[in-house]
Amino acid sequence: MCGIVGYIGEKNAVDILIDGLTKLEYRGYDSAGVAVVVDNNIKTERSAGKLINLKNKLEQSPLISNIGIGHTRWATHGKPSDENAHPHCSDHIALVHNGIIENYLELRDELINKGYKFLSETDTEAIAHLLHSLWEDNLEKTVRKAVQRLKGAYALAIISSREEGKILLARKEAPLVIGVGKNENFAASDIPAILHHTREFIFLEDGDIAIMEKDRLEIYDLNFNKVSRSVKTINWNPVMAEKAGYKHFMQKEIYEQPRAITDTIRGKYSLEDGKIYLSELEEMKGDLLSIERIQIVACGTSWHAGLVGKFLIEKFAKIPVEVDIASEYRYREPIVDEKLLFIPISQSGETADTLAALKLAKSKGAKIISICNVIGSSITRESHGTIYTHAGPEIGVASTKAFTTQLATLYMLAIYLSQLKDRLTKEERIKYVKALIKVPEEISSVLDLDHDIEMLAKNFKNYKNFLYLGRNINYPVALEGALKLKEISYIHAEGYPAGEMKHGPIALIDKNMPVLFLAINSPIYEKTLSNIEEVKARDGVVIAVASKSNNGISKKADYTIFVNDTIEETSIFLTTVVTQFFAYHCATLLGLDVDQPRNLAKSVTVE
Repeated sequence: MCGIVGYIGEKNAVDILIDGLTKLEYRGYDSAGVAVVVDNNIKTERSAGKLINLKNKLEQSPLISNIGIGHTRWATHGKPSDENAHPHCSDHIALVHNGIIENYLELRDELINKGYKFLSETDTEAIAHLLHSLWEDNLEKTVRKAVQRLKGAYALAIISSREEGKILLARKEAPLVIGVGKNENFAASDIPAILHHTREFIFLEDGDIAIMEKDRLEIYDLNFNKVSRSVKTINWNPVMAEKAGYKHFMQKEIYEQPRAITDTIRGKYSLEDGKIYLSELEEMKGDLLSIERIQIVACGTSWHAGLVGKFLIEKFAKIPVEVDIASEYRYREPIVDEKLLFIPISQSGETADTLAALKLAKSKGAKIISICNVIGSSITRESHGTIYTHAGPEIGVASTKAFTTQLATLYMLAIYLSQLKDRLTKEERIKYVKALIKVPEEISSVLDLDHDIEMLAKNFKNYKNFLYLGRNINYPVALEGALKLKEISYIHAEGYPAGEMKHGPIALIDKNMPVLFLAINSPIYEKTLSNIEEVKARDGVVIAVASKSNNGISKKADYTIFVNDTIEETSIFLTTVVTQFFAYHCATLLGLDVDQPRNLAKSVTVE
């Protein structure tokens, strides 16, 4: 999500840092900053908003140094502001950070008791003060001690005015690379930031701590045993670099989903008691206890997520849920009072119809909890509380990781509401939380099917019509799968509950109307098999996305994609990724621009 750049060598570090941050602008950000060492002192410049704001400050007050670190921030802790922008400092130490420190509140309290003053709302400032509090006789020993105290994910670049000739790097569950030069070295969270300066890269691994000087590189593990990491030559052009080597942003974002969901759920659950912790809603606990019903309102893909949310909330929390299309909501007379929880869902937080619906519900006394990806957006400012999805910037117009992180957020919210209402037993909560934690790993298993799904798409890319069918919680996924195919391949597709096939769509089925079934193991799996039989009896062509334990389905379907067995409530993540791949490959095989499909915009900010 955030971007890191570091430089040490013989050139002006600030020029290289700003160039690198500019190369990362495509990722999205809300603030930026740099820190350098000048005359044995740390000098920083930071600014909220666009990178041009930081550039203007540096033009007015230039900084000259041969060592520095830079950062673009996508906020996780604390709103976008100059104070929350990176780098963060503690006396002679400055650092930039990507990731989320799960125990930062514990560290913050400890450091405040030691007399440290916090000037920001970020988890990163706690790392800066922790480093200062643990300072020994050099930066390496200090960093080694500090990272042993950190829980969560981090990519760190650290400088100290007491050791002007080095940058310390540390990585755990967040990307960080070293660019190797001659009498200079670079660090970055993403290859594009420094590809203009070097083609030689070292990819740090989890637990690595690196000492980077202009003519020396040493890498150690957490026990400070020296390790060797190979140097790889990267021959990407600039556009390929932005896409990290993927052909399209959409493809890259499909592959980013395990990491995105990990960021969404990180630090929000306990396996010991099966509880979900949504600190952003703590002040609303009293209001949430009094709610009697819920309205979820959204557009497009977010509306499909809302339909999944209805299944989850009604099952886990036993609260009745209505799901509305935002563009229709305010043109009827919705029943709204102070006992209603209104949940708008929007990736951008600027969707015009959703924002208008929110304002109407709020004016009638509803409590508002938004689900959004963009911090500080209009919808979040109008809400009483917001759960951020932390998907990171999504460049492709057709939503992928934004959708699955919305599903993960709704899953957590459903369990959270069940806790408040005491609807699930501890054993049930533990079961559902365990299943959620496994989702990133399960999605990774679907990523391994990429080539198989591409081969399947070759057989179907020239069809003009498609039907997607699913039951229960996978019915909204059928809607979403059909939408993806329409959006990027321009193949007409419709999604339906499988049980509704007999009430109309069956009239269309013949050899020219393929049917994609989401036939996941569930209490109504046998009914799905019956629907497949009905299609086959009419010469229909069947593609089944099925659980591995139901391998007998391959005798009924013409083509089958098997995914891992999961509980039904988390199967939605696997089936979603299969349909994303299928749409993506149909479109690319047809030679279409999947990142910018015709007539579509990423965020619809007008009615």
